Amino acid sequence: MSAPAGLLVGLEVHQQLDTGRKLFCACEPVESDEHASTFTRRLRAAASETGTYDRAAVFEGARAREFTYVASPQSSCALERDEMPPRGLDPAAKGIALTVAAALGSTPFAELLPMRKMVIDGSNTSGFQRTMLVASGGELDAGGTRVGVQSICLEEDAATYSLDRLGVPLVEIALAPVATDGAGARAVALALGRLLRSTRSVRRGLGSIRQDVNVSLGGGAIVEVKGVQQLDQLERVVEHEAQRHAALAELAARPEVSGMPEITDEDTAEVTGLLEGTASPVLGKALSRGESVVCVRARGMAGMLSLEPRAGFRLGRELAGAVRPLGIRGVFHSDELPAHGITAAEVASIRDMLGLREGDAFVMAAAPEDVAAHALRALRDRLNAARHGAPAETRMATPDGRTEYLRPRPGAARMYPETDVPPIRIAQEELDAAAKSVPRTWDEELAELRSRHGLNAQLAEQLLDSERLAAFERAVSHPSIEANFAASVLLSTITALRRKGLVSPLPDSEIDAAFAMLSRGEIAKESMEMIFEAIMSGRASTAAECAAGAGVSSDELDSTLERIVEENAGAIREQGERAMGLLMGKAMRELRGRVPGEEVSAALARLIASAAKRPK
Repeated sequence: MSAPAGLLVGLEVHQQLDTGRKLFCACEPVESDEHASTFTRRLRAAASETGTYDRAAVFEGARAREFTYVASPQSSCALERDEMPPRGLDPAAKGIALTVAAALGSTPFAELLPMRKMVIDGSNTSGFQRTMLVASGGELDAGGTRVGVQSICLEEDAATYSLDRLGVPLVEIALAPVATDGAGARAVALALGRLLRSTRSVRRGLGSIRQDVNVSLGGGAIVEVKGVQQLDQLERVVEHEAQRHAALAELAARPEVSGMPEITDEDTAEVTGLLEGTASPVLGKALSRGESVVCVRARGMAGMLSLEPRAGFRLGRELAGAVRPLGIRGVFHSDELPAHGITAAEVASIRDMLGLREGDAFVMAAAPEDVAAHALRALRDRLNAARHGAPAETRMATPDGRTEYLRPRPGAARMYPETDVPPIRIAQEELDAAAKSVPRTWDEELAELRSRHGLNAQLAEQLLDSERLAAFERAVSHPSIEANFAASVLLSTITALRRKGLVSPLPDSEIDAAFAMLSRGEIAKESMEMIFEAIMSGRASTAAECAAGAGVSSDELDSTLERIVEENAGAIREQGERAMGLLMGKAMRELRGRVPGEEVSAALARLIASAAKRPK
């Protein structure tokens, strides 16, 4: 694995476990579109055992948001609403975590000590997430590269808006940083994902696994990027962060930046009065809402805020990102002014008020009164951090593989003991059971799948990496279902329908039902795509419903084929039996898979032969 000089990448993989219940209650984690209740919460930071506050929690608290949640009685109870203490730990989740630890050669601890991890970004109704350290040490074999395992934790998954997934058990595996690039990080994540899937005890589908990525360059600060769900997105995120870190390091090396004096509160000011009647649309709207305009002075930084050490990376953009989570969009700096409706006279008055000299710069932002002080602090801190390169922070991955500032990195103050759950012992029998449950390696699984079903390497690999492996194995349990056909339907056909924009759920139960009907001869092979398309487009809800209208009577088949032969009589006269391909295509498109291809072909062959003998 090649890597940019000094680039280190560490992954934290979060994988939901498929136990049929949540970690601390018996609720079934079923996602629903219908919810019986709605409620709101306001979350605030709490002091740790040492009396200190976590800086990430303080930052989130400054946003003063109110969170709305929806709940379904089928998938949540009073625990998810934080209205009752947790029940016993799910023993199946504990067993899976120990199996994963055994597979990675990690050393389990004698007991699990449940902790509360403070989270007040709305992803938990209580303001904390329950987590416990299961094991440490070990290593992952990622295609011949050995990657150390730092820790394995068992914890509750978070929520967004619905409580359906809140409390779902998951394992968090933190890997040691390695010198690699985006492609190498992707290979590591793929290897760990395959190991987890080989346990046959993890959930599949979008959102069931995600990666947090820790990136540093040249021994600099560690940046954590959250919310990476796809492997190709992971590769792009690492490459983006490598470029961003390098650009900020190059900027920090410039004497104007490295020599900038420490910015303090004395370098900040409110300049609202200087902008009354401004022609700036952004500032004008902000002032009409009663917001304030605040400024930060940066000595000797003229020209540095708009400088691009590398294409697309500017300190001005970093400053705007630092206050975006506070809801602030109107950020301007002196390198780009006068512009945006802000006049030269207004710029001059601001410079005069701040006491700026030639070569000095300023940044200003419009902010509501209750967050103005937080905005000033964020701008000040980000400017000061520019002297040292990329600062330690938490960022969010975007779908296109870029990153955006999210909040400061959390510290030790975010953790404190879970007083409602006593320590949980790990018995020797559990360790023995975990050791016996270690799955085969991915290569062994691949070889066995190819040998048992006669699949080529590419198809077998796609199956193992897909979420349809279990459906495939159920399909080929019917003796009449060919393995290659089943794999093609599950991998190619469904994927092609998704790419057409068909997004309605296709439940495993309906996939199973369609294959069962095919095995009994109730539908043709060609009907599979028609059935899946109907369900995925929302026109039907079950395979049986689709099959009820899928049949074609012998009279209807004869009539359809005779008409097609008559309409193509000229082609038959010219080509004879070679016209079969043309007519077969027309017939199958019209019949839409409702009749087996072999039956259509035989009937067409008779009709074409008869038509070819007719006098011209």
